[in-house]
Amino acid sequence: MSRTRHPLRNQLESTLLEILLAAAARLPLSASLAFAHTLPRLLPRLESSARRNLALALPNDDHNAILSGLYTSLGRLLYFFSRFPTRNSTNIHDWIEYEGFEYYREAKARGRGVLFATAHLGNWELSAFAHALLTEPMHVVVRPLDNPLVDDLVKHYRTLSGNTILDKQDYLRGILRALAANQAVGILIDQNTLPEHGCFVPFFGIPASTGVTFAKLAHKSGAAVIPGYALWSDAKQKYILHFDSIFPISGDIPADTARLTAHFESVIRRHPSHWLWLHRRWKSRPPGQPPLY
Repeated sequence: MSRTRHPLRNQLESTLLEILLAAAARLPLSASLAFAHTLPRLLPRLESSARRNLALALPNDDHNAILSGLYTSLGRLLYFFSRFPTRNSTNIHDWIEYEGFEYYREAKARGRGVLFATAHLGNWELSAFAHALLTEPMHVVVRPLDNPLVDDLVKHYRTLSGNTILDKQDYLRGILRALAANQAVGILIDQNTLPEHGCFVPFFGIPASTGVTFAKLAHKSGAAVIPGYALWSDAKQKYILHFDSIFPISGDIPADTARLTAHFESVIRRHPSHWLWLHRRWKSRPPGQPPLY
């Protein structure tokens, strides 16, 4: 059962976010990076979850270096998100470019829609926003935020480039309509799911409760599935929006879910500081297994 949120709390959080976005939009990137690096002190519980995740998934890696890179990545996300109102089709190229766009052309040519499988990896906000300006608008599936005022503010930024938000409360019909019209839909697939809504698949060698809706939709619709994610390039000083080759869907829902999860695990292993380790990914446990947090 969800808790009733006090209107004053909602207003305060919304006002703070407006101030943060306004400041990030006016100050240099270094200010957003500095703010992001204060998160371990501001939100120690999230920092604790991140370190636990790293201990489980990458026990032999340099956790301090990965987390420092993560906070830098989040600082960049804030900086670019705050400046969405300044972007259009003529200047978005300054921020991002494609790699693997030929897979999108191939997917569109099939005529049954495109399902982007994505994750909280790199700048997930910019990837969908920029695709709308670089190529064409798309539909994005999101969970409504608990604070309706913050939710409205974030939706405003997310839709500035022409994208449509499909709330998870009633999104299935919207997805199927979009795919039937040969349009693209992006869905985040990397978060913990209640066991009744998913299945347990390996993620860094640990059973992780993972939603099966994406694989079901892909099989039912016949849409082409493309893994997509935007990672920062130090060499180019901009993001690269990676489209991987069209992902085969067998119709075996648990197997397809496991293979998609393994695909993103491989990307995260190559770029560990770009993934959102703050999320308690292994919160749900198989029957009889003890909690990990």
